[in-house]
Amino acid sequence: MISSISNVVLGTSRVRHKITLLGSVSFVLAFGLMRAVPTNLILIMADDMGYGDLSCYGNKAYQTPHLDRMAAEGMRFTDFHSSGPVCSPTRAGLMTGRYQQRSGIPGVINAAFGVNRHHGLQHAEVTLPEVLREAGYRTAIFGKWHLGYREKFNPVHQGFETFRGYVSGNIDYHSHIDRMGVFDWWNNNVLEDETGYSTQLITDHALKYIGQHQQDPFFLYLAYEAPHDPYQGPGDPPIRVEGELVSNRYETGRIPRAYREMVQTMDTGIGRILAKLKSLSIDRQTLVFFLSDNGANKNGQNGELKGFKGSLWEGGHRVPAIAWWPTVIPPNCFCDDLSISLDVMPTFLEISGAKIPEGHFLDGQSLKPAFLQGSLPDRMRKLFWSYGSQLAMREGPWKLWVDSRKSGSAQLFHLDEDIAEKNNLILDHELKFERMKADLGVWYGQVTQSATAQ
Repeated sequence: MISSISNVVLGTSRVRHKITLLGSVSFVLAFGLMRAVPTNLILIMADDMGYGDLSCYGNKAYQTPHLDRMAAEGMRFTDFHSSGPVCSPTRAGLMTGRYQQRSGIPGVINAAFGVNRHHGLQHAEVTLPEVLREAGYRTAIFGKWHLGYREKFNPVHQGFETFRGYVSGNIDYHSHIDRMGVFDWWNNNVLEDETGYSTQLITDHALKYIGQHQQDPFFLYLAYEAPHDPYQGPGDPPIRVEGELVSNRYETGRIPRAYREMVQTMDTGIGRILAKLKSLSIDRQTLVFFLSDNGANKNGQNGELKGFKGSLWEGGHRVPAIAWWPTVIPPNCFCDDLSISLDVMPTFLEISGAKIPEGHFLDGQSLKPAFLQGSLPDRMRKLFWSYGSQLAMREGPWKLWVDSRKSGSAQLFHLDEDIAEKNNLILDHELKFERMKADLGVWYGQVTQSATAQ
């Protein structure tokens, strides 16, 4: 399934896997070696990065050379989606491999004390780090958690052995204070500050961790803050003070410059991490997967996609995604098949050999076939989204969008022909609309009725 945007973004130099007999043998041998030597797993998530924010996805305003090289050496996904259009829901789905509605986190866990700051990912949920830890992996997270502010929801209680970072939706990149004026930088489950720009601290901790655990199978989750606000480059001053609410006012012209610096600082850090893996000769036994938690807001770029963060138009949830695994994933590959952040957990579990508890199920599917063959088996896969009053569904190239507050709001698109979601096809395809609407209703009922209580 090749969408128009993928052709524009990735150009004519893209090639699918072209596996000769020799190539097939090398794949088998490479993957066999990965099975004999446990594969390290690194998951990198950007925050609020849009589909068009990387130069390898069409950004002309600035360059991201290290992520571009990661894509050139691996696989770019062109129809990849976050399971939610905002932070917390996507992260809940990412950590559980299930629609976030099932874990009772359909929306943002808000920093404001009078809203839902007391909510969090419940301990009863089965998380990716918990399952990998049971399989003998070392586990660490550096950066943003945003799945519970209270200490009992800290990631060290959710399967991670090591945590350095913050639990809120965003912090001052320098003073490490959240938008409610609360200091938020943790060493495991203890508040402990350290001097530095948050993006660079995340990278530095990752490099140290990789060096310390190069002999162990490890799962490393790097949840960068960039390019989420506050808009601060490495040379900008702190703007948040402990005990004071945030105004987030910026001098004229700061945001575009700071946004670029924020993205490029993260890009440089990711380049350092890939170089570290190569210098230690563990790159061939390490899968690195990069994605964003949702689309960009109006300060970023979503290419020709409609909508922004917080919407269920494509611009709210279609995101860049790159997989890098030398000798297993050939260079300059791409996958145009429909995929989602919920797929990360089943992918990592299949590659690691870890098993979920008996009777437990995941909503995602493994991306391993894409890594090895360039495509996924189900071209008419069904995926679902819900956020606020918005509902959406994909079935292959078809997309249904509904606002439950507005009668007659439903719209149906064929994204292979209309990536910008301009032409409502309901009147031309009434049967397709009715079937998708019924499927969407059944899904919404299932995930909300069985949701974990907060």
